[in-house]
Amino acid sequence: MEDLGCVSKPSELSTHKMLSRWGTTQVVCVCKHFRSLGLQESLAHEGVNHSGKDTVKPRAVVMSEPKVPIPAPEDTYKGWLFKWTNYIKGYQRRWFVLSNGLLSYYRSQAEMGHTCRGTINLATANITVEDSCNFVISNGGTQTYHLKASSEVERQRWITALELAKAKASRMQAESDDSGDDSTSPAASQGAGSRNSEVQSTLRTLNSKVEDLSTCNDLIAKHGSALQRSLSELEGVRLGGETSEKIRQVTERATLFRITSNAMINACRDFLALAQAHSKRWQKALQAEREQRVRLEETLEQLAKQHNHLERAFRGATVLPSSQSNPAIDSKGQVPGKGDVSDEDEENEFFDACEDVQEFITVPADPKYHRSLDEQSLASNPESPQSQEVVPVRKRRSRIPDKPNYSLNLWSIMKNCIGKELSKIPMPVNFNEPLSMLQRLSEDLEYYELLDRGAKCQSSLEQMCYVAAFTVSSYSTTVHRTGKPFNPLLGETFELDRVQESGYRSLCEQVSHHPPAAAHHAISERGWTLRQEIALASKFRGKYLSIMPLGSIHCIFEKSNNHYTWKKVTTTVHNIIVGKLWIDQSGEIDVVNHRTGDRCHLKFAPYSYFSRDVARKVTGVVTDKDGKAHYVLSGTWDEKMECSRVMQSSRGGENGADGRQKTVYQTLKAKELWRKTPLPEGAENMYYFSTLALTLNEPEEGVAPTDSRRRPDQRLMEQGRWEEANAEKQRLEEKQRTVRREREREANRSANPAEEGKEPADGGKPMWFERQVDPMTREPTHIYRGGYWEAKEQGNWDSCPDIF
Repeated sequence: MEDLGCVSKPSELSTHKMLSRWGTTQVVCVCKHFRSLGLQESLAHEGVNHSGKDTVKPRAVVMSEPKVPIPAPEDTYKGWLFKWTNYIKGYQRRWFVLSNGLLSYYRSQAEMGHTCRGTINLATANITVEDSCNFVISNGGTQTYHLKASSEVERQRWITALELAKAKASRMQAESDDSGDDSTSPAASQGAGSRNSEVQSTLRTLNSKVEDLSTCNDLIAKHGSALQRSLSELEGVRLGGETSEKIRQVTERATLFRITSNAMINACRDFLALAQAHSKRWQKALQAEREQRVRLEETLEQLAKQHNHLERAFRGATVLPSSQSNPAIDSKGQVPGKGDVSDEDEENEFFDACEDVQEFITVPADPKYHRSLDEQSLASNPESPQSQEVVPVRKRRSRIPDKPNYSLNLWSIMKNCIGKELSKIPMPVNFNEPLSMLQRLSEDLEYYELLDRGAKCQSSLEQMCYVAAFTVSSYSTTVHRTGKPFNPLLGETFELDRVQESGYRSLCEQVSHHPPAAAHHAISERGWTLRQEIALASKFRGKYLSIMPLGSIHCIFEKSNNHYTWKKVTTTVHNIIVGKLWIDQSGEIDVVNHRTGDRCHLKFAPYSYFSRDVARKVTGVVTDKDGKAHYVLSGTWDEKMECSRVMQSSRGGENGADGRQKTVYQTLKAKELWRKTPLPEGAENMYYFSTLALTLNEPEEGVAPTDSRRRPDQRLMEQGRWEEANAEKQRLEEKQRTVRREREREANRSANPAEEGKEPADGGKPMWFERQVDPMTREPTHIYRGGYWEAKEQGNWDSCPDIF
């Protein structure tokens, strides 16, 4: 700053013009200079002694326009950069803001007011240039940003701004360390440290503004006092030569007072603007904390109510069923862990937690119900599952050759298959398991004894519980079975004769190829019949594979003539391209007794990353035709199912997802309906086959020539000869295409191709099933026509086609 000394008597106009050109910053600088010189000597009593008389000739304080360097703008730089996120998404466009030695980024400019995705402190950061557009910022290991600019020029602008900001931040940190002021030291760590450094920087700026206001306040006070004295002196002076001198002095002091007042006003305006800008941000942060506190208070209140409710229920019951208080305690189902989360940029898809899967609440019933009715629940089935077991007549195999470890590039096969139906995708046997879809369908009978026990029930509602448990048990074999079964050829069959061991036998046949459909018929000597026709609709979506079974399953009990129907839920195979494959079952099943009107509604909870519930959970309620609940079912589809008899139900539980109150059921102690049999030893090396699945492809004499056991490619795969199996699989598929084209030509040559009842061109007439309209569901379906087991007894398979 140039010399601010006195010059000889400038005119009032020149002083006014000179001072009016100054801005707030220059005036504040001058004010600070005056403070350093001593305001009493330089301004308050300049040319005036304490007695009020002039001792020297008055001099005007004239400040020439200062040539101070213009303060450098704040280290603020904003713009778009590309930030590396992960190997799947690569570089993503982000909005970066460089301010006060901190580099922050957001997904968009709109997020700047409320959501910061990350901040790095430049005071301790290293800036490295990789190439013409790429550079890296790292603070020593905890944070590393790999950034890319749109051009080399843009990259250089950022590098220059970052280096300047780093230098200033380092200098400020050194000054802060020297002064020992720990409260304003810039933080070097991520998260709270970065936010603390930003707050401290803001506080330093506000403190600077407050100091400016204080300086202006002092000057205004002193200029006001001097002006007041000049006015007092002016009143006591006689008109004469000294009058003009006094008037000039008063005018200069009034001018200086006005300039200082303007500087005060401008400083106040700057302080107010800065405070308002940060006030909005702090208000949002405060509001977020208040909302979080409210949510925590509500959660604690809810937990307190539940705790109080459980205490009352415990005191009121003689026996508290552990399975009712927490049906998930013994569950072993675990969904494979997620991969490492990348950084804040990872645009994860977060799904709502499935907290309202269970649409009801169960509590123990009054003790009087336990004393009087405990033994009546499911008492019509006195026999235990162990008493149902029969020693097998034939020794079945318990092992198959171990699965070989062949590597395969999955993406090279899958990339051209997105959006196609699964049955139309040519797959090598590397993705298969050595069983056909017909054999997988027969695995539904793994826990046939549930139907045996249901056939002995006197009550249709109790029988419904066993049928519902049977529907759930059919999914237990799929939990680790990520291999794809072989698509059956048209006309292919599979028989499962377990009359001697288990009292039932079943037959499956592929009745259609496009769309693929299989018919299944099973009959038991213990009084039940099971039939179904399942067509699979499947879609590959890139990340997962959805399999939607179409068709109804029928179960008829001879003694009571109860006829039950239900449909299957959706099966989803996750992590098709990247990660470990895992399977989930989700959806709802309605098991309906068409004779009595009883119904069981089962809900398979989809897996949710945020859910506190047990994985693979299944819940259900058995109701009569009037909608009254009689049994509550709970468990998991991969381990067990339990049922509890409902003694009383009422509304008034906590609200569900739709805002409606849940139903509270008072139930008896839970009874176990079904528990999964452990897998055989070494199952992980045998495609996770169950004990039944290991026997399905075992060679048997006397089966039809179209039986899946005779399929050559499937047999070669089981033996570990995968290359030969792939060649054989291509041969069979090409043979099937040739037969189909020939059949289409014959259909075109027929005299009346539009004749009613004509079979579709893609397949001939099924051997053992015929297409009818189901009398219960009124749906067209294939029903077993008979003749297979008679042909097996006679050993006459002349009518069977040569498909292998």
